[in-house]
Amino acid sequence: MTLFRQIYSLLFGLFLLVVASLGYVQFTQTQNFLTKQMESDLNNTSNSLGIMLIPDLEAGDIVGAETLINVIFEGGYYQQVKLTWLVDGKQQVWENPVNIQGVPQWFIDLDFFETIKKESTITSGWIQLARLEITAHPGFGYHELWGTMTNAILVFSILFLIAIVCARVGLTWILRPLHEIAEHAKNIAQRKFGPDMKVPKTMELKSVVLAFNSMSDQLKQIFNSLDEEVGELRKKNLIDQVSGLPNRQYMMGHLSSWLSEPKSGALVMAKFDWLEEVHSKYGYQVRDETIKLLSQKMKEHLDVITPSVIARIAAYEFAFLISSAEHEQTSKYLQTLIRTINQEMSKAGCKPNENFSIGIAERIGQMSVTDILAQTDNALQKAIKEDKVFHWFETNEKQLFTREQWREHLSNAINNRQFKFKWQPVHLNDGDSITQRELYCQLEIGDKTIHAGQFMPYVELLSLGALLDKCLIETLTTQKLLERNYEPIAINLTFHSLSDPKFHEWLNGFLRASSLSERICFDIPEAGVYSDPDSCEALCTIIRDNGAHFGIDHFGRQFGSMAYLQTLRPSYVKLDQSFAYYDESEHSSELCRALINVARGLDIQVIVTGIEEKQQLERFVPLKTSAYMGYINPPVEVEEI
Repeated sequence: MTLFRQIYSLLFGLFLLVVASLGYVQFTQTQNFLTKQMESDLNNTSNSLGIMLIPDLEAGDIVGAETLINVIFEGGYYQQVKLTWLVDGKQQVWENPVNIQGVPQWFIDLDFFETIKKESTITSGWIQLARLEITAHPGFGYHELWGTMTNAILVFSILFLIAIVCARVGLTWILRPLHEIAEHAKNIAQRKFGPDMKVPKTMELKSVVLAFNSMSDQLKQIFNSLDEEVGELRKKNLIDQVSGLPNRQYMMGHLSSWLSEPKSGALVMAKFDWLEEVHSKYGYQVRDETIKLLSQKMKEHLDVITPSVIARIAAYEFAFLISSAEHEQTSKYLQTLIRTINQEMSKAGCKPNENFSIGIAERIGQMSVTDILAQTDNALQKAIKEDKVFHWFETNEKQLFTREQWREHLSNAINNRQFKFKWQPVHLNDGDSITQRELYCQLEIGDKTIHAGQFMPYVELLSLGALLDKCLIETLTTQKLLERNYEPIAINLTFHSLSDPKFHEWLNGFLRASSLSERICFDIPEAGVYSDPDSCEALCTIIRDNGAHFGIDHFGRQFGSMAYLQTLRPSYVKLDQSFAYYDESEHSSELCRALINVARGLDIQVIVTGIEEKQQLERFVPLKTSAYMGYINPPVEVEEI
């Protein structure tokens, strides 16, 4: 029971006790007063009637005596009058039935008034004429007592209601600071650090509020310091100090993660020998300034074409990872890159289209990091050898389908539910327990099995992401996947779904209609959080309000603040696969530890991804992560469960 209800119940009970006491006192006093009043009235009537009857009794006038008694009997509250003539023993009785108007019978049956009688002997001198016995009628007492009590109850009820309302309003106002303290404490327990509470006027609560505000500020500073530590470690370990671009280590990790995902694109490597000419002419300071300006211009111009990662991997070598693009878009990217380089060369006094070479290799089919690096380096060496500005790596492998063919196949697959499914278990670190299963899909076209890595780039490219996500989510119900096992099922949401209001509305309706929404998890890519934070927050609110769960995928890949964790409040984060390959001797382990501490500090489950060997998993034991997944436990067909 809440403190408000306890105090409210106490005041309610005390008020009832006071009202009951006052009612009892009022009742007994009224009862005693009416009893004495009826006794007094009976005595007066008995004495008066006895005196008035003496003449008639002396004369033996029976009719006169009866007439006199009838007048008195009919005008008062008397139940019975009995007159006994002592001369001959004759007795005459007058009676009134106990019939009281305006008083309920149950009240009369309670017998609050005892029978009141007055017996007297009428004498004339020393001669006894008659005996007079009068019994009071209780109607007067019951009528007056009932009227008094009903009026008292009405007044007390009105006062009671007024007091209860005033007590509720007053307690609400008095206990409002305490309620705010409770909510603030709950938020702190959930690692939500909002604005400080207002200091109340109540002396007892003032110190408590000040203590909570101080605690909240300290925890907020701890989180901010962890966030700053992550930023500093990224600068120290993953950022090239001269250009401000990511370094080789970051590019290799990002490249590994990119190849493990269903994406398309290309890797570009460039060697700028003209920077050595700048160095020899103007010194290393001008060279470094030129590198910095060149990096800024490349980011400014190339990000407009398509999202990419630009890294300085050696003194005069740069790498460009185009994470999602077709051949035409990659060509446009290449032309913009060449134009930007020539502009900066002209500013530095060098001849355009000389002393730099570019090699390009597109991602086709299943590739490893070694494969794409070797192809890109071959293309670069070919351009250098043939003294060309750029060279595309030539491969005999062709794309499976054209863009329009992909549109047709994917649309048919979505409309006709032609996908097949696998799921990969996510194991807890402390045993073989499974915390969730991540769902994957594949497609069969003709006699070919198409993996997600082959068709997902075209799903994003053709803006079919929301339709595909609807299809996969509805499959949970149509194929009863949630009923096949007890673990939650995680679904990766596409970028298109994150920012599509219609998908948000549809998902809200689906989750409301689902009786197992608490066993559905949604993986949201971290890049989507940074690119459209408002839409992501709206989507996360829908998921949370309907009892489902969500997590952040590729956690730690993007450069930026981790403050979004406080806003979105995910249930879990999946550490980017690049961290699965960190070497304990490298500084990247410090960054990995800091990222995990940020999440754990907000009570968020940390899942390590990309684990292939037990040795990799053992590296994360000291970091106290929660769970892991990877090809150490590969995906299995849904039908096998």
